[in-house]
Amino acid sequence: MIIVDIAYDISDEYLETHVSILKRSGADILVFAGVPANANQAIRIAADLNWHPVFIVNDMAASIGTVLKPAGLENSVGVISATFLKDGDDPAWKDDQAIKEWLSFKDKYYRDAGNNDSAALFGYAAAETLVEVLKRCGDDLSRENVMRQASALQDYRPSLLLPGIGISTGRWDFQPIKNLRLVQFDGRTWQPIGDVLENAFSGSKK
Repeated sequence: MIIVDIAYDISDEYLETHVSILKRSGADILVFAGVPANANQAIRIAADLNWHPVFIVNDMAASIGTVLKPAGLENSVGVISATFLKDGDDPAWKDDQAIKEWLSFKDKYYRDAGNNDSAALFGYAAAETLVEVLKRCGDDLSRENVMRQASALQDYRPSLLLPGIGISTGRWDFQPIKNLRLVQFDGRTWQPIGDVLENAFSGSKK
């Protein structure tokens, strides 16, 4: 049951008031949907208010580097999210070849980005998928063939996707990501919770 919901603006100056209202509502679960800068504030404010609900953040805010560290690692213990990409700032992936290749690419072409730039990481993963589609096109780069190949991906797994998650498309199905993995922060790294969530997005088609 939703007890209370509050809309806010990215530049909102009243996040502390909002979180205080949510605490007074008696809710024991807080679902936050927004950008990293606001997410780390909300986590820190809740901790300062000595309020410790089950704290769930959206995928955009599921970053150790831009959300959990600024909020305070001790304040972020227990935070839950649902995601499909590896976190470039997660020590669990420090020896992962895909993350090493991403960091090397970033250092060469986008030095201004931090290791924790989730938007850049997403862009890299999307570009990797596009490269796969173009490879499958061969010498025929017509729009028709590009669309044909883009709609014929079956469990394709770009290197930065979490284990167990792939991309599948169809003739009338252009939603590439359908599955997510629940993860929970233990103060150092994201720990997976249970199995991959199949058809995590309502209305998705197989």
